[in-house]
Amino acid sequence: MQFSYLVTFESPDATLRISAADFSQVADIVKATPKLRRARLYTPEVAKDYYTEDGPSPPFAMQLDFDTLAALEATIAAEGHLQALARLPLPSLAGCTVTQQVMARRPFPVDDPVLAVEEGNVPCSFLVHYPGHAEDFDAWLNYYLAHHPQIMRFFPGIREIEIFTRVDWIDAMPWQRMHYMQRNKQVFDSAAAITAAMNSPARHQMRADFEKFPRFHGSNVHFPMATHTFNFD
Repeated sequence: MQFSYLVTFESPDATLRISAADFSQVADIVKATPKLRRARLYTPEVAKDYYTEDGPSPPFAMQLDFDTLAALEATIAAEGHLQALARLPLPSLAGCTVTQQVMARRPFPVDDPVLAVEEGNVPCSFLVHYPGHAEDFDAWLNYYLAHHPQIMRFFPGIREIEIFTRVDWIDAMPWQRMHYMQRNKQVFDSAAAITAAMNSPARHQMRADFEKFPRFHGSNVHFPMATHTFNFD
């Protein structure tokens, strides 16, 4: 298990995109982050789910993975490295609301993790979050972790499954703190592969399992995102 810093730039403008210049500036700062183990920078994609239509994906998001919570918190402290990211003007994302959350990252197995991405393209992730609350959170989370990722494994073409669960954290970043009760992420070769998976028999199994969740208020939100990955030793 690792700890992930999850940042999302949100805008009501469905056409908004991060520019190449802004993306490069963000990537340069991120890649120099002390003790960072892996970074994923997300840009919007389009895919079709059989059951949900949650609108356009956000113009930009990040997932920064660390081995320890202390290492992560050091980068978002008052004098932390990622304060430089918060100070970037990023003109292409002007007017965005920026939200943040630190969560524990729980990977789950898949049968074929080897990506088969066409040259010049990047994989695509299906990012999901649960913004509501459960009447008995412990029962809800226990059920979810014991059932839902095990069904995700049957999605055709799935390359990676991660479940993110809540932790308490401290930071000095200027961005809005979120407290989603849970998030998950599934990685595929492309947006077309997401569409195929989200219209497969496994998707109907997922929906049937969703109906068995312990009672909770609120639903879930799904966004397909092109996934740019940087790994560090």
